[in-house]
Amino acid sequence: MKFIRDQHDKVAPLFEEGGKLEKLHPVWEAHDTLLFTPGLVTKAASHIRDALDQKRMMITVVVALLPCFLMAMFNTGYQANVATAAGALPLADWHTAIYQMLGFSYAAAGDAVPLFSLNNFMLGAIFFLPVYITTLAVGGIAEVAICIVRRHSVTEGFLVTSALFPLICPPTIPLWQVGIGILFGVVIGKEIFGGVGMNILNPALTARAFLFFAYPTGISGMTPWLPFDTSKVVDVANKGVLPDVNSGATYLAMFADDTAVGTFDGFALGSSEWMSAFYGWVPGSMGETSALACLIGAVILIASKIASWRTMAGVVIGTVIMSVILNQVGAADDAQTILDVPFYWHMVTGGWAIGAVFMATDPVSSPFTDKGKWTYGVFIGILVVLIRCVNPAYPEGMMLAILFMNMFAPLADHFVVQANINRRLARSAA
Repeated sequence: MKFIRDQHDKVAPLFEEGGKLEKLHPVWEAHDTLLFTPGLVTKAASHIRDALDQKRMMITVVVALLPCFLMAMFNTGYQANVATAAGALPLADWHTAIYQMLGFSYAAAGDAVPLFSLNNFMLGAIFFLPVYITTLAVGGIAEVAICIVRRHSVTEGFLVTSALFPLICPPTIPLWQVGIGILFGVVIGKEIFGGVGMNILNPALTARAFLFFAYPTGISGMTPWLPFDTSKVVDVANKGVLPDVNSGATYLAMFADDTAVGTFDGFALGSSEWMSAFYGWVPGSMGETSALACLIGAVILIASKIASWRTMAGVVIGTVIMSVILNQVGAADDAQTILDVPFYWHMVTGGWAIGAVFMATDPVSSPFTDKGKWTYGVFIGILVVLIRCVNPAYPEGMMLAILFMNMFAPLADHFVVQANINRRLARSAA
């Protein structure tokens, strides 16, 4: 490391003020601070010494996301192999070509597919890694370019955005849509407001919202990715027609289907169906299906004091309150509808878990006061249930609920701060 440090110090004058590569100083600084702690110190009194800086904070969040990364790859491959074992045919695209080139093969018809297998992991990685790499490349270049133009430092904030965005994308999303989405999230969701610390919306969710409204068919949440379906294959022996992608219903879409009376009857807490959703062995966006993986991440974030437990608890409380209210409304009707879905099902379906743990707790776009965090979280929980149950066109709701409350986070802080000021003024007057 001393050799690398010495080499960095030798080229440093080229990137400093007056150097030949002065304009590229943000690029050099980003590389230098990624490897080493900055050598700058506060000279004036007084200041606070703290071992936590932005780099360590962002890396901790990425570490907390690792269980979701692993589940994204295992479950994506698992869903593909389960569909093949059910008698469907493999995808005729470059994913399959790479998979077979590496010496792997899809599960044979009728085979039992193990949950944790190298086959599942490798197939899932072939879908996940290109999305992640595209996100890093396009979003990273955009962020660096903007920092060079503005002469700002390249911060580690994009590490978290680039980790979150692929997790909330479907496996077969076209890579060009990934590039457009993350570009929109970085430029419009963050940099247009001034960069890290200035954005009012979560950049990863902003990117997904753009894709949702621009290309709703593939990312709406109504019919997420399932790779195979023999019913869509037409005379394969003669015509060679294979489906590129097929959609299938998640539990949320199934609950929203009022014609499917009794679909979730008996889906009690702890049932096999609920446990599958809790563990994450269900169709959906790559990294959002596992509530267990998100729970592990929540423990890491709360223990390290990176994320606010108040926000998470507020989301839970809001979800429970609104679910119970709608359950009472739904009980008046004999036919089961999505109004009857209990709160513990809302918590293990869709993007509820990853939203509550990693998105709602974003320190930039959420309130900074303790009371504001409680209010913010509770309203997110209320809104996500309302959107899921009342909106007939969209069974998901976590993304829209968080983005909506992002806009009201400053207002929540304003009222809390103003109440404190008024209370102190009244106490002084007394």
